[in-house]
Amino acid sequence: MKRSVVLVAFACVGFGVALGMALSGDSTAGSLAAATESRDSSNNHSVIPPDDGKLRIICFGAHPDDCEIRAGGVGAMWAAAGHHVKFVSLTNGDIGHWREAGGPLARRRRAEVERADKLLGVASEILDIHDGELEPTLENRRKVTRLIRDWKADIVISHRPNDYHPDHRYAGVLVQDSAYMVAVPFFCPDSPPLESNPVFLFSSDSFQKPNPFQGDIVVAIDDVVDKKLDALDIMESQFYEGGALGSAALVPNDPKGQQERRRQVRTGFANRFRSIADRHRAGLVEWYGKARADKVQHAEAFEICEYGRRPSKEEIRRLFPFFGE
Repeated sequence: MKRSVVLVAFACVGFGVALGMALSGDSTAGSLAAATESRDSSNNHSVIPPDDGKLRIICFGAHPDDCEIRAGGVGAMWAAAGHHVKFVSLTNGDIGHWREAGGPLARRRRAEVERADKLLGVASEILDIHDGELEPTLENRRKVTRLIRDWKADIVISHRPNDYHPDHRYAGVLVQDSAYMVAVPFFCPDSPPLESNPVFLFSSDSFQKPNPFQGDIVVAIDDVVDKKLDALDIMESQFYEGGALGSAALVPNDPKGQQERRRQVRTGFANRFRSIADRHRAGLVEWYGKARADKVQHAEAFEICEYGRRPSKEEIRRLFPFFGE
């Protein structure tokens, strides 16, 4: 075995273990070295919250805006109650605009999402993977697994693995592939495994094939919808300017036109969250009772992934302390 590999293994697991691997020709040492190198490049600057008995939620989106669109409401509600919430973008969004790209766009989108997440009260992290190039590789599976472990997550949220965008699909695949591995001690052995598997959830979408989204958990977000809309308004590159498929025609030159453009974007998102409430009205009734559910105007919905822990209704009510009795 090469001396450099032994040294990396020594840094991860101690001299005795590394020496034993080297003498025996165990290929695990190479895996440990690769895992450590991957971890060093993950751009993880978030502070891990203390073990204070609060819930710990981590949400994965493919791009810097996906978590905010799909789970910004519940994220803000958990955060307001003192729970620990982290939004992770698996790519840096560096081709997500019609006029600009590369490093300048990645920096712009990072600044936007960090401001939005600060408003929502959640932690924020963006991995330095090119937009449009996310792949379900072993290296990326390790990154996702470590992020879940480091956060000691009770709940993990991601895209479903059937979606129009390849980055969305592979974000869902990577999180699914981590759903068992987060508890396996010798996968990423430099990161302590979780003692129990988290509840893994998919955020809502409208795709029908090969199977439609199932709203197992539906949460009213009326109390925080304005905060969520304010957060989305911060991400001008994506919504006000139209993102990758926008154009100069979307951006008015006059103040009145600019104000109208912002109103259109905000109204469009509000209608989107209303449509989720309408489509999943039966779920709202299940969780809130009919009298309260009938009054809900905006909602977010989530499907329970079969690969993680299967929570009972009582546990769901503990993890989503928004439903009342």
